[in-house]
Amino acid sequence: MVRFSSNMKKKHLSQFFIGLILIVLINVLAARYFFRVDLTEDQRYTISDATINVLDNLDDEVFVKVYLEGNFPATAAGFKRLQNAVRETLEEFRIYAGDRVQYRFIDPSAQTDTKARNQFHMELMQKGLQPTNLIAKEGEQKTEKLIFPGALVSYKGKETPVLLLKGNKAATRDEILNQSVEGVEFELASAIRKLTLKEKKRVGFLQGYSQIDPARIADLTLSLQESYDVFAVDLPKSNSLHGLDAMIMIKPDTALTEADKYKIDQFIVNGGKALFFVDAMRVDSVGEQGTIAFPYNLNLDDLLFRYGVRLNATLIKDLNAGKIPLNVGTMGNQPQIQLMSWPFYPLINSFGRHPIVRNMDAVSTKFVGTMDTVKANGITKTPLLFTSQYTKVLPAPVSISFNEARRNPDPATYNNGAKPIAYLLEGSFESLFKNRIVASDERAKDFKEKGLPSKIIVCSDGDLVLNEFDRRKNQPLPLGVDRFMGSVFANKDFVMHAIDYLMDENGVIMSRAKEIQLRPLDKLRLKEERLSWQVINMLVPVLLVLIFGVVRQYLRQRKYAR
Repeated sequence: MVRFSSNMKKKHLSQFFIGLILIVLINVLAARYFFRVDLTEDQRYTISDATINVLDNLDDEVFVKVYLEGNFPATAAGFKRLQNAVRETLEEFRIYAGDRVQYRFIDPSAQTDTKARNQFHMELMQKGLQPTNLIAKEGEQKTEKLIFPGALVSYKGKETPVLLLKGNKAATRDEILNQSVEGVEFELASAIRKLTLKEKKRVGFLQGYSQIDPARIADLTLSLQESYDVFAVDLPKSNSLHGLDAMIMIKPDTALTEADKYKIDQFIVNGGKALFFVDAMRVDSVGEQGTIAFPYNLNLDDLLFRYGVRLNATLIKDLNAGKIPLNVGTMGNQPQIQLMSWPFYPLINSFGRHPIVRNMDAVSTKFVGTMDTVKANGITKTPLLFTSQYTKVLPAPVSISFNEARRNPDPATYNNGAKPIAYLLEGSFESLFKNRIVASDERAKDFKEKGLPSKIIVCSDGDLVLNEFDRRKNQPLPLGVDRFMGSVFANKDFVMHAIDYLMDENGVIMSRAKEIQLRPLDKLRLKEERLSWQVINMLVPVLLVLIFGVVRQYLRQRKYAR
């Protein structure tokens, strides 16, 4: 009996020391080789490689002040979930950046003095944070609370706002909050990237073939300058587009020369990125009597055709459309102005499956045409923007009149289905000038028939990137603001995300691909079965522990009762 006890002691000691050695070994390896395992089905705690790279390269402290703080009503659990997602994401950032990322949650309504609280709210709005009025109902009591779902990120004396509540406004509140949770990493990481950029890539606006007033692209220019060096490039006077990383052509209205088309072609074939916002139809100012839209002759059709798309000489009328102010009558001697839906201004709220447009809000367009894809070897074509399914396609020439807004449209005639109006093209593009440059041509020594992989985006609306202008204040409005409807559309988001992707397809923009499944509880079952599940959750764990203890004691008695 003594011998048995001595052997058991030796066995237990051996197991103890083996376990201790294993624990020490695991700790040594964990200290030397850092790794994390995300066991969630949708990888919600996984930070993208591009974000990790941004955090690894921080050489000073980034401080994030998050204003999504305070007591949220029980019925506003979605905002609490968004708050937790922001905190968890910042903690993940600290895993990779250490003390170089600091953050603090601040309740913007903590001030008890009303005047001081209102002043603080005004300061936040002036810095670019937009408040949300949270209305919740608890029992018979209705509560309202002004919250600021945003943050301010500062680095080396520079500061930028981050809007954390972003999504498609056509979705339900829970879906918008889920979309916001999915976008937390992108919004925070892109703000840090913007503040910490040491070297900016170069973007050129092509000029010489458009009559666009520079004030109409003022907001886009300012937004791009935060992350890129932006230039106005007079195409006819430039020998080439060498030195640019990306070019943007907006609403050309005169035919390109073959020489200038060659410059664009070789820029793209050599790996340059490009965005084309092109109208296929000329629509002059629409007066009371209306106007007629005719096709442009831009001398761009063959170039875009070679790259894989064709712009058609058509206009799309869409029942899902923006509004224009119309005089619908008079009261006394005062005209009665009313906003009326106009089908020539489609609102785009259907998107392709790509990080550029994921979870994006509606985009405003004007006088949009259809576009088709054509064969282009080695080119991947991804549709980005779609009209609604309730469309009517009109071939040139098209009569356009404001009176269209006064009529009740017949939905049965709007049966042409959803139409793509923007495509992403990726691959190694073949030059339009292949077999056209002879050996004696001075351009032959630098000419490439097919070159480096590149990416371009073609959109059949030249107005999509133009901001409106407030003539009373003599200043441009932010891109996407509709001064008549009082709405803010996602035009700027689309362009900025598009350029970010073109410039760096494996960059922070890819974190927008994160998808977190929304798994709502069945409220009816929850109400009917609440007590049953509460009893199960309280008693079953206790019963399992008791059963385990009884079985273990029984087995020990059988083993040692000799």
